[in-house]
Amino acid sequence: MLLHNANILVIDDDEDVLVALRLLLKSKVKQVVVNKNPNTIQNLMQSHQFDLVILDMNFNGLVNTGNEGIFWLNKIKKQNPTVDVILITAYGDIDLAIRSLKQGASDFIVKPWKNEKILETVRELVEKKKNPQTQKLNLNSETKILGESEPMQDVFVKLKKVAPTDANILVLGENGTGKDLIAKAIHEHSLRKNMPFVKVDVGALTETLFESELFGYKKGAFTDAREDRKGRFEAANGGTLFLDEIGNISLRQQARLLTVLQNRQVTPLGSNQPISIDIRLVCATNLFIGDLADEEKFRKDLIYRINTVDITIPPLRDRSTDITLLAHYFINFYSEKYSKGSFSLDPDFIQKLKKHHFSGNVRELQYTLERTVIMAENQTLTAADLIFSAIESPQILAVQKETNLDAIEKSAILAVIEKNKGNISKSAKELGITRAALYRRLNKYEL
Repeated sequence: MLLHNANILVIDDDEDVLVALRLLLKSKVKQVVVNKNPNTIQNLMQSHQFDLVILDMNFNGLVNTGNEGIFWLNKIKKQNPTVDVILITAYGDIDLAIRSLKQGASDFIVKPWKNEKILETVRELVEKKKNPQTQKLNLNSETKILGESEPMQDVFVKLKKVAPTDANILVLGENGTGKDLIAKAIHEHSLRKNMPFVKVDVGALTETLFESELFGYKKGAFTDAREDRKGRFEAANGGTLFLDEIGNISLRQQARLLTVLQNRQVTPLGSNQPISIDIRLVCATNLFIGDLADEEKFRKDLIYRINTVDITIPPLRDRSTDITLLAHYFINFYSEKYSKGSFSLDPDFIQKLKKHHFSGNVRELQYTLERTVIMAENQTLTAADLIFSAIESPQILAVQKETNLDAIEKSAILAVIEKNKGNISKSAKELGITRAALYRRLNKYEL
Protein backbone atom coordinates (compact mmCIF):
# COMPACT_ATOMS: atom_id res chain seq x y z
CA MET A 1 0.00 0.00 0.00
CA LEU A 2 1.24 3.48 -0.85
CA LEU A 3 1.11 6.24 1.73
CA HIS A 4 -1.34 8.36 -0.28
CA ASN A 5 -3.87 5.49 -0.15
CA ALA A 6 -3.81 5.23 3.64
CA ASN A 7 -6.70 6.05 5.98
CA ILE A 8 -5.66 7.27 9.42
CA LEU A 9 -7.56 7.87 12.66
CA VAL A 10 -6.13 10.25 15.29
CA ILE A 11 -7.50 10.22 18.85
CA ASP A 12 -6.22 12.82 21.31
CA ASP A 13 -7.98 15.07 23.81
CA ASP A 14 -5.63 17.95 22.98
CA GLU A 15 -7.15 20.07 20.21
CA ASP A 16 -3.73 21.45 19.26
CA VAL A 17 -2.38 17.94 18.70
CA LEU A 18 -5.34 17.06 16.48
CA VAL A 19 -4.90 20.20 14.38
CA ALA A 20 -1.15 19.68 14.05
CA LEU A 21 -1.43 16.04 12.96
CA ARG A 22 -4.31 16.72 10.56
CA LEU A 23 -2.35 19.50 8.85
CA LEU A 24 0.78 17.33 8.70
CA LEU A 25 -0.90 14.24 7.27
CA LYS A 26 -3.80 15.47 5.11
CA SER A 27 -1.65 16.18 2.05
CA LYS A 28 0.25 12.89 2.42
CA VAL A 29 -2.54 10.33 2.93
CA LYS A 30 -6.00 9.59 1.54
CA GLN A 31 -7.97 10.46 4.67
CA VAL A 32 -7.34 11.75 8.20
CA VAL A 33 -10.13 11.49 10.77
CA VAL A 34 -9.53 13.22 14.12
CA ASN A 35 -11.52 13.05 17.35
CA LYS A 36 -11.00 14.15 20.96
CA ASN A 37 -13.09 11.44 22.59
CA PRO A 38 -11.77 7.84 22.71
CA ASN A 39 -15.31 6.59 23.37
CA THR A 40 -16.02 7.25 19.69
CA ILE A 41 -13.36 4.78 18.53
CA GLN A 42 -15.67 1.78 18.16
CA ASN A 43 -18.23 3.63 16.01
CA LEU A 44 -15.54 5.30 13.90
CA MET A 45 -13.86 1.97 13.21
CA GLN A 46 -17.19 0.44 12.19
CA SER A 47 -17.90 3.23 9.70
CA HIS A 48 -14.34 3.52 8.30
CA GLN A 49 -11.64 1.12 7.23
CA PHE A 50 -8.56 2.54 8.94
CA ASP A 51 -5.04 1.37 8.16
CA LEU A 52 -3.53 3.15 11.12
CA VAL A 53 -4.64 4.65 14.45
CA ILE A 54 -2.58 7.32 16.22
CA LEU A 55 -3.64 7.24 19.87
CA ASP A 56 -2.78 9.40 22.87
CA MET A 57 -1.82 7.49 26.05
CA ASN A 58 -3.48 9.84 28.53
CA PHE A 59 -6.98 11.25 28.58
CA ASN A 60 -8.82 13.38 31.12
CA GLY A 61 -10.42 10.80 33.35
CA LEU A 62 -12.57 9.10 30.70
CA VAL A 63 -11.29 5.72 31.86
CA ASN A 64 -10.30 5.31 35.47
CA THR A 65 -7.45 2.83 34.99
CA GLY A 66 -4.35 5.02 35.05
CA ASN A 67 -3.27 3.31 31.83
CA GLU A 68 -5.76 4.79 29.36
CA GLY A 69 -3.57 4.23 26.34
CA ILE A 70 -3.27 0.50 26.99
CA PHE A 71 -7.00 0.27 27.74
CA TRP A 72 -7.96 1.82 24.39
CA LEU A 73 -5.22 -0.08 22.57
CA ASN A 74 -6.76 -3.35 23.73
CA LYS A 75 -10.21 -2.16 22.61
CA ILE A 76 -8.88 -1.28 19.15
CA LYS A 77 -6.96 -4.53 18.68
CA LYS A 78 -9.96 -6.57 19.83
CA GLN A 79 -12.14 -4.86 17.23
CA ASN A 80 -9.54 -5.04 14.45
CA PRO A 81 -6.42 -7.15 15.25
CA THR A 82 -4.66 -6.16 12.00
CA VAL A 83 -4.82 -2.38 12.37
CA ASP A 84 -1.54 -0.66 13.33
CA VAL A 85 -1.58 1.59 16.39
CA ILE A 86 0.97 4.32 17.11
CA LEU A 87 0.89 5.70 20.65
CA ILE A 88 1.69 9.32 21.52
CA THR A 89 3.46 9.60 24.85
CA ALA A 90 5.54 11.90 27.03
CA TYR A 91 9.06 11.02 28.21
CA GLY A 92 7.74 10.04 31.64
CA ASP A 93 5.46 7.39 30.12
CA ILE A 94 8.09 5.58 28.06
CA ASP A 95 8.10 2.48 30.31
CA LEU A 96 4.33 2.30 29.90
CA ALA A 97 4.68 2.71 26.14
CA ILE A 98 7.18 -0.14 26.00
CA ARG A 99 4.68 -2.34 27.83
CA SER A 100 2.11 -1.40 25.24
CA LEU A 101 4.35 -2.75 22.45
CA LYS A 102 4.01 -6.19 24.02
CA GLN A 103 0.22 -5.79 23.92
CA GLY A 104 0.04 -5.06 20.22
CA ALA A 105 1.07 -1.46 19.60
CA SER A 106 3.18 -1.04 16.48
CA ASP A 107 5.25 1.92 17.67
CA PHE A 108 5.17 5.03 19.81
CA ILE A 109 6.08 8.68 19.32
CA VAL A 110 7.55 10.81 22.09
CA LYS A 111 6.40 14.39 22.73
CA PRO A 112 7.59 16.83 21.60
CA TRP A 113 7.95 15.11 18.24
CA LYS A 114 9.59 16.02 14.96
CA ASN A 115 7.28 15.95 11.95
CA GLU A 116 9.84 14.03 9.88
CA LYS A 117 9.91 11.29 12.53
CA ILE A 118 6.11 10.90 12.51
CA LEU A 119 6.02 10.69 8.72
CA GLU A 120 8.85 8.16 8.73
CA THR A 121 7.03 5.98 11.28
CA VAL A 122 3.71 6.19 9.42
CA ARG A 123 5.38 5.45 6.08
CA GLU A 124 7.21 2.45 7.55
CA LEU A 125 4.00 0.89 8.91
CA VAL A 126 2.06 1.52 5.71
CA GLU A 127 4.88 -0.04 3.66
CA LYS A 128 4.83 -3.05 5.95
CA LYS A 129 1.23 -3.69 4.92
CA LYS A 130 2.38 -3.71 1.32
CA ASN A 131 5.21 -6.14 2.14
CA PRO A 132 4.53 -8.06 5.37
CA GLN A 133 8.06 -9.47 5.32
CA THR A 134 9.52 -5.99 5.89
CA GLN A 135 10.86 -5.77 9.42
CA LYS A 136 11.92 -2.78 11.46
CA LEU A 137 15.63 -2.16 11.53
CA ASN A 138 17.42 -3.97 14.29
CA LEU A 139 19.61 -2.05 16.69
CA ASN A 140 22.96 -2.25 14.94
CA SER A 141 25.99 -0.53 16.35
CA GLU A 142 29.74 -0.51 16.35
CA THR A 143 29.33 -1.24 20.05
CA LYS A 144 28.40 -4.88 20.65
CA ILE A 145 25.39 -5.25 22.94
CA LEU A 146 24.09 -8.80 22.93
CA GLY A 147 20.79 -10.00 24.32
CA GLU A 148 17.74 -12.00 23.27
CA SER A 149 16.00 -12.00 26.67
CA GLU A 150 12.85 -10.01 27.31
CA PRO A 151 14.56 -7.56 29.73
CA MET A 152 17.21 -6.73 27.11
CA GLN A 153 14.60 -6.32 24.38
CA ASP A 154 12.97 -3.69 26.58
CA VAL A 155 16.34 -1.93 26.82
CA PHE A 156 16.81 -2.05 23.04
CA VAL A 157 13.35 -0.62 22.37
CA LYS A 158 13.90 2.27 24.75
CA LEU A 159 17.42 2.88 23.43
CA LYS A 160 16.20 2.99 19.85
CA LYS A 161 13.56 5.56 20.80
CA VAL A 162 15.62 7.92 22.93
CA ALA A 163 18.98 7.79 21.13
CA PRO A 164 17.98 10.05 18.18
CA THR A 165 16.71 12.73 20.57
CA ASP A 166 18.81 15.19 22.57
CA ALA A 167 17.28 14.08 25.86
CA ASN A 168 19.60 13.65 28.84
CA ILE A 169 19.81 9.97 29.77
CA LEU A 170 20.51 8.32 33.13
CA VAL A 171 21.75 4.73 32.81
CA LEU A 172 21.15 2.62 35.91
CA GLY A 173 22.52 -0.81 36.70
CA GLU A 174 24.80 -2.90 38.88
CA ASN A 175 28.55 -2.96 38.34
CA GLY A 176 29.50 -5.08 35.35
CA THR A 177 26.19 -4.83 33.50
CA GLY A 178 27.59 -2.74 30.63
CA LYS A 179 26.37 0.79 31.35
CA ASP A 180 29.29 2.25 29.40
CA LEU A 181 28.32 0.19 26.33
CA ILE A 182 24.78 1.54 26.50
CA ALA A 183 26.11 5.10 26.73
CA LYS A 184 28.32 4.53 23.68
CA ALA A 185 25.41 3.00 21.74
CA ILE A 186 23.22 6.02 22.57
CA HIS A 187 25.87 8.25 21.04
CA GLU A 188 26.32 6.03 17.97
CA HIS A 189 22.56 6.17 17.26
CA SER A 190 22.20 9.89 17.90
CA LEU A 191 22.33 12.83 15.52
CA ARG A 192 25.68 13.66 17.17
CA LYS A 193 27.33 10.38 16.18
CA ASN A 194 29.97 12.10 14.02
CA MET A 195 30.99 14.40 16.86
CA PRO A 196 33.08 13.54 19.97
CA PHE A 197 32.07 10.99 22.61
CA VAL A 198 33.86 11.92 25.83
CA LYS A 199 33.77 9.70 28.93
CA VAL A 200 34.67 10.87 32.45
CA ASP A 201 34.65 8.72 35.60
CA VAL A 202 33.52 11.57 37.83
CA GLY A 203 33.30 9.33 40.88
CA ALA A 204 37.10 9.04 40.86
CA LEU A 205 37.77 12.79 40.70
CA THR A 206 38.80 14.73 43.80
CA GLU A 207 37.17 18.07 44.56
CA THR A 208 40.12 19.90 42.96
CA LEU A 209 40.40 17.71 39.87
CA PHE A 210 36.64 17.77 39.30
CA GLU A 211 36.58 21.39 38.16
CA SER A 212 39.86 21.36 36.22
CA GLU A 213 38.97 18.12 34.39
CA LEU A 214 35.41 19.07 33.53
CA PHE A 215 35.69 22.82 32.99
CA GLY A 216 39.35 23.25 31.98
CA TYR A 217 41.85 25.86 33.10
CA LYS A 218 44.01 28.72 31.88
CA LYS A 219 47.78 28.86 32.08
CA GLY A 220 48.84 29.95 35.57
CA ALA A 221 45.49 29.09 37.21
CA PHE A 222 47.41 26.91 39.69
CA THR A 223 50.97 25.74 40.24
CA ASP A 224 51.09 22.99 37.57
CA ALA A 225 48.95 24.84 35.00
CA ARG A 226 51.74 25.42 32.47
CA GLU A 227 49.39 25.87 29.50
CA ASP A 228 45.70 26.35 28.68
CA ARG A 229 43.70 23.14 28.73
CA LYS A 230 40.18 22.44 27.55
CA GLY A 231 37.84 20.73 30.00
CA ARG A 232 35.80 17.64 29.11
CA PHE A 233 32.67 19.73 28.54
CA GLU A 234 34.43 21.80 25.91
CA ALA A 235 36.09 18.72 24.39
CA ALA A 236 32.65 17.12 23.97
CA ASN A 237 31.14 20.24 22.37
CA GLY A 238 28.70 19.22 19.65
CA GLY A 239 28.82 15.60 20.80
CA THR A 240 28.03 13.46 23.86
CA LEU A 241 29.48 13.76 27.36
CA PHE A 242 29.26 10.56 29.43
CA LEU A 243 29.64 11.06 33.19
CA ASP A 244 30.13 7.66 34.80
CA GLU A 245 29.52 7.00 38.54
CA ILE A 246 27.53 10.22 38.86
CA GLY A 247 26.04 8.98 42.14
CA ASN A 248 29.42 9.23 43.88
CA ILE A 249 30.06 12.97 43.53
CA SER A 250 29.76 15.34 46.49
CA LEU A 251 27.00 17.88 47.02
CA ARG A 252 29.46 20.68 46.19
CA GLN A 253 30.38 18.99 42.91
CA GLN A 254 26.68 18.51 42.19
CA ALA A 255 26.05 22.23 42.67
CA ARG A 256 28.84 23.13 40.20
CA LEU A 257 27.55 20.62 37.66
CA LEU A 258 23.97 21.87 37.98
CA THR A 259 25.07 25.46 37.32
CA VAL A 260 26.84 24.45 34.12
CA LEU A 261 23.87 22.38 32.89
CA GLN A 262 21.43 25.21 33.60
CA ASN A 263 23.52 27.93 31.95
CA ARG A 264 24.99 25.74 29.19
CA GLN A 265 28.28 27.50 29.86
CA VAL A 266 31.59 26.61 31.52
CA THR A 267 34.14 29.00 32.98
CA PRO A 268 37.67 27.55 33.02
CA LEU A 269 39.71 27.92 36.21
CA GLY A 270 41.70 31.14 36.09
CA SER A 271 39.26 32.81 33.70
CA ASN A 272 36.26 35.09 33.98
CA GLN A 273 35.11 34.45 30.44
CA PRO A 274 32.33 31.82 30.16
CA ILE A 275 32.34 29.46 27.17
CA SER A 276 29.05 28.28 25.64
CA ILE A 277 28.74 24.51 25.32
CA ASP A 278 26.41 22.28 23.31
CA ILE A 279 26.49 18.72 24.60
CA ARG A 280 24.16 15.76 24.97
CA LEU A 281 24.56 14.42 28.52
CA VAL A 282 24.51 10.73 29.46
CA CYS A 283 25.14 9.76 33.09
CA ALA A 284 25.46 6.38 34.79
CA THR A 285 25.38 5.06 38.34
CA ASN A 286 25.19 1.73 40.13
CA LEU A 287 22.89 3.27 42.76
CA PHE A 288 19.17 2.63 42.77
CA ILE A 289 17.05 5.60 41.71
CA GLY A 290 15.60 5.61 45.24
CA ASP A 291 19.08 6.21 46.68
CA LEU A 292 19.48 9.25 44.46
CA ALA A 293 16.20 10.62 45.81
CA ASP A 294 17.82 11.12 49.24
CA GLU A 295 18.45 14.88 49.22
CA GLU A 296 21.12 14.53 51.91
CA LYS A 297 23.21 12.70 49.31
CA PHE A 298 21.97 13.96 45.95
CA ARG A 299 20.27 17.14 44.80
CA LYS A 300 16.80 16.48 43.47
CA ASP A 301 17.02 19.38 41.01
CA LEU A 302 20.12 17.75 39.49
CA ILE A 303 18.33 14.41 39.15
CA TYR A 304 15.59 16.04 37.10
CA ARG A 305 18.23 17.76 34.98
CA ILE A 306 20.17 14.57 34.13
CA ASN A 307 17.23 12.18 34.04
CA THR A 308 14.88 13.12 31.22
CA VAL A 309 14.78 9.38 30.52
CA ASP A 310 16.33 6.55 32.53
CA ILE A 311 17.40 3.18 31.16
CA THR A 312 17.91 0.33 33.64
CA ILE A 313 20.28 -2.45 32.57
CA PRO A 314 19.19 -5.78 34.07
CA PRO A 315 21.71 -7.87 36.03
CA LEU A 316 22.84 -11.09 34.36
CA ARG A 317 20.83 -13.20 36.83
CA ASP A 318 17.65 -11.62 35.42
CA ARG A 319 18.63 -12.39 31.83
CA SER A 320 20.02 -15.92 32.22
CA THR A 321 18.66 -16.90 28.81
CA ASP A 322 21.39 -14.65 27.34
CA ILE A 323 24.23 -16.59 28.98
CA THR A 324 24.62 -19.08 26.12
CA LEU A 325 24.66 -16.29 23.53
CA LEU A 326 27.24 -14.33 25.52
CA ALA A 327 29.34 -17.42 26.17
CA HIS A 328 29.66 -18.21 22.46
CA TYR A 329 30.53 -14.59 21.69
CA PHE A 330 33.26 -14.26 24.33
CA ILE A 331 34.77 -17.68 23.62
CA ASN A 332 34.94 -16.94 19.90
CA PHE A 333 36.41 -13.50 20.61
CA TYR A 334 39.15 -14.76 22.93
CA SER A 335 39.93 -17.87 20.92
CA GLU A 336 40.67 -15.57 17.97
CA LYS A 337 42.58 -13.08 20.13
CA TYR A 338 44.85 -15.76 21.58
CA SER A 339 45.00 -17.93 18.40
CA LYS A 340 43.54 -20.92 20.24
CA GLY A 341 41.42 -22.33 17.40
CA SER A 342 37.69 -22.98 17.54
CA PHE A 343 36.04 -24.51 20.61
CA SER A 344 32.93 -26.60 21.05
CA LEU A 345 30.97 -26.40 24.29
CA ASP A 346 29.89 -29.48 26.17
CA PRO A 347 26.33 -29.28 27.57
CA ASP A 348 27.69 -29.53 31.12
CA PHE A 349 29.80 -26.42 30.43
CA ILE A 350 26.70 -24.35 29.63
CA GLN A 351 24.77 -25.90 32.51
CA LYS A 352 27.50 -24.94 34.98
CA LEU A 353 27.56 -21.38 33.59
CA LYS A 354 23.80 -21.04 33.99
CA LYS A 355 23.88 -22.28 37.58
CA HIS A 356 26.46 -19.68 38.62
CA HIS A 357 25.12 -16.51 40.26
CA PHE A 358 27.46 -14.03 38.46
CA SER A 359 27.31 -11.30 41.06
CA GLY A 360 29.88 -9.50 38.86
CA ASN A 361 27.42 -9.68 35.94
CA VAL A 362 28.58 -9.70 32.31
CA ARG A 363 32.04 -8.45 33.27
CA GLU A 364 32.56 -11.50 35.53
CA LEU A 365 31.30 -13.80 32.76
CA GLN A 366 33.67 -12.18 30.27
CA TYR A 367 36.77 -12.56 32.46
CA THR A 368 35.78 -16.11 33.44
CA LEU A 369 35.58 -17.13 29.79
CA GLU A 370 38.81 -15.33 28.88
CA ARG A 371 40.59 -17.31 31.60
CA THR A 372 38.90 -20.49 30.39
CA VAL A 373 40.10 -20.00 26.81
CA ILE A 374 43.65 -19.22 27.93
CA MET A 375 43.89 -22.29 30.18
CA ALA A 376 41.98 -24.77 27.98
CA GLU A 377 43.91 -27.91 27.03
CA ASN A 378 41.28 -29.37 24.68
CA GLN A 379 39.05 -27.94 21.97
CA THR A 380 35.91 -29.20 23.71
CA LEU A 381 35.22 -27.16 26.82
CA THR A 382 33.65 -29.03 29.74
CA ALA A 383 32.51 -28.02 33.19
CA ALA A 384 35.95 -28.88 34.53
CA ASP A 385 37.44 -26.07 32.42
CA LEU A 386 35.35 -23.46 34.21
CA ILE A 387 36.99 -21.84 37.22
CA PHE A 388 35.05 -19.03 38.85
CA SER A 389 36.90 -16.25 40.61
CA ALA A 390 36.63 -15.94 44.37
CA ILE A 391 36.75 -12.16 44.01
CA GLU A 392 32.97 -11.96 43.60
CA SER A 393 32.41 -14.35 46.53
CA PRO A 394 34.46 -12.91 49.40
CA GLN A 395 32.76 -15.12 51.93
CA ILE A 396 34.45 -18.13 50.35
CA LEU A 397 37.84 -16.72 51.28
CA ALA A 398 37.01 -16.57 54.98
CA VAL A 399 38.38 -20.06 55.57
CA GLN A 400 39.26 -19.39 59.18
CA LYS A 401 35.58 -18.81 60.00
CA GLU A 402 34.39 -21.95 58.26
CA THR A 403 34.09 -25.23 60.14
CA ASN A 404 32.53 -27.46 57.45
CA LEU A 405 35.27 -29.68 55.96
CA ASP A 406 33.90 -29.55 52.40
CA ALA A 407 33.68 -25.76 52.56
CA ILE A 408 37.25 -25.52 53.85
CA GLU A 409 38.52 -27.74 51.03
CA LYS A 410 36.56 -25.78 48.43
CA SER A 411 37.93 -22.49 49.77
CA ALA A 412 41.49 -23.81 49.80
CA ILE A 413 41.21 -25.02 46.19
CA LEU A 414 39.82 -21.66 45.04
CA ALA A 415 42.54 -19.73 46.85
CA VAL A 416 45.36 -21.84 45.36
CA ILE A 417 43.96 -21.73 41.83
CA GLU A 418 43.59 -17.95 42.05
CA LYS A 419 47.13 -17.66 43.39
CA ASN A 420 48.43 -19.69 40.44
CA LYS A 421 46.33 -17.72 37.92
CA GLY A 422 44.33 -20.79 36.86
CA ASN A 423 47.31 -23.12 36.30
CA ILE A 424 45.79 -26.52 37.16
CA SER A 425 49.05 -28.49 37.13
CA LYS A 426 50.79 -26.03 39.43
CA SER A 427 47.75 -25.82 41.71
CA ALA A 428 47.46 -29.61 41.98
CA LYS A 429 51.15 -29.86 42.88
CA GLU A 430 50.80 -27.19 45.58
CA LEU A 431 47.72 -28.90 46.99
CA GLY A 432 49.56 -32.24 47.03
CA ILE A 433 47.13 -34.05 44.72
CA THR A 434 47.14 -35.19 41.10
CA ARG A 435 45.59 -33.15 38.29
CA ALA A 436 42.88 -35.81 37.90
CA ALA A 437 42.06 -35.57 41.60
CA LEU A 438 41.87 -31.79 41.36
CA TYR A 439 39.51 -32.02 38.38
CA ARG A 440 37.29 -34.43 40.36
CA ARG A 441 37.12 -31.90 43.20
CA LEU A 442 36.36 -29.08 40.77
CA ASN A 443 33.42 -31.10 39.47
CA LYS A 444 32.33 -32.02 42.98
CA TYR A 445 32.16 -28.39 44.09
CA GLU A 446 30.88 -27.17 40.68
CA LEU A 447 33.84 -24.81 40.33
